[in-house]
Amino acid sequence: MMVHVAKVALAPILYSQARRMRAATLELPEPEGSRAGISGAGQPALRLLIAGDSSAVGVGAPTQEEGFALALVRSLAFRTNSSIQWQLIGQTGLTSEGVLRKLTDSIIEPADLAVITLGANDITSEVPLARALQHRREIADWLLRSSSVRQVIFPGLPEIQRFPAIPQPLAWYAGLHARRNNRAQARWARRQQHVHHADISGLARAELMATDGYHPAPALYALIAERLAVFIASLLARSAAAVAR
Repeated sequence: MMVHVAKVALAPILYSQARRMRAATLELPEPEGSRAGISGAGQPALRLLIAGDSSAVGVGAPTQEEGFALALVRSLAFRTNSSIQWQLIGQTGLTSEGVLRKLTDSIIEPADLAVITLGANDITSEVPLARALQHRREIADWLLRSSSVRQVIFPGLPEIQRFPAIPQPLAWYAGLHARRNNRAQARWARRQQHVHHADISGLARAELMATDGYHPAPALYALIAERLAVFIASLLARSAAAVAR
């Protein structure tokens, strides 16, 4: 309700600021580097698919070596004391629907677990939350049905209101949407057997953002990756304990 009231009350300011921000924000390229490989020692103990929007592909980092995917893979390899076989599929600007199409149009290597980062472009593209969640449901259903994936993790959105590229009150309004997204995604995931919402709140700070003021810099990608690696390691431990019982 608060989102709709704010949109009506602030509409002229919000749309004006959004137009100016789009025109002024520096467009960073997707970092060069490998989007598949094996990290860690020994035979791969876990096969990981990472997919999503610009945050998945590491925009804001100079190369994939410093981006989100490899930060997550390395942190997870350390946490599980094993090697990780990984694949990255993503593209800047994708909404939840776009990620679904990207996945279904791609060649997916066998994976045990998928981490899907999305949501910010649903907000900037004004995709209704119910429709965005439906597309995420379709992503999870497709991965669980059409591949070897056994668990699908959707990280929450960071505190968008802290992004230095976004002026007030647009930043406050975007942050309101991000929190609404996270609450709805968490509620939905709790009702699913093999789908999980991972909280990454409390990490975003202005000094950890890239030069565009909108994407994470390598230091923030590393923090997010570490938070997710802890979450995944705990999930794997619980799953193994359940199988052993």
